[in-house]
Amino acid sequence: MSAFRIPVFLALVAVTAVPAVQAADFDDFARVVSVAPQLEQVNYPQQECRTEYVPVQRQQQRGVGGSIVGGLAGGILGNQVGGGNGRTVATAAGAIAGAIVGDRMENSNAGAVVEQQPVRQCRTIDNWQTRTNGYAVTYEYHGHTYTSVMPYDPGERMRVRVSVMPRP
Repeated sequence: MSAFRIPVFLALVAVTAVPAVQAADFDDFARVVSVAPQLEQVNYPQQECRTEYVPVQRQQQRGVGGSIVGGLAGGILGNQVGGGNGRTVATAAGAIAGAIVGDRMENSNAGAVVEQQPVRQCRTIDNWQTRTNGYAVTYEYHGHTYTSVMPYDPGERMRVRVSVMPRP
């Protein structure tokens, strides 16, 4: 071998040997010592509604039919009484009196009417619930105890990643 090829060969051997000196990772199993659920309180507010009936006053419309019919009837009756100018006055007075009586008869119950109106009442109520957001797992591996929070309960044993690295 030439003098130039020997250092290149040694450099290649050194570069390929470096990964062998680096860390070695492998999976193993650890014994689970305890599992404690991690709980949190969460509010899921809900809306609760009900319908109540409240009294409401409403103005009733006055009718005019009674006044018209009463006025006509009063005018006809007044026309039957007297003669000449007296008959005209009696007709007019009968029409007025009949209109008043007819109006009172038709609208005797007119005015404010109380009705029940539905009103929807809603309110928001708290709905607190407890939920598990993870598990505090204490486990033992080769005489050492470790604790980690996991998203699930691993059971009696759990898989662990072991990394072995030489000390410098």
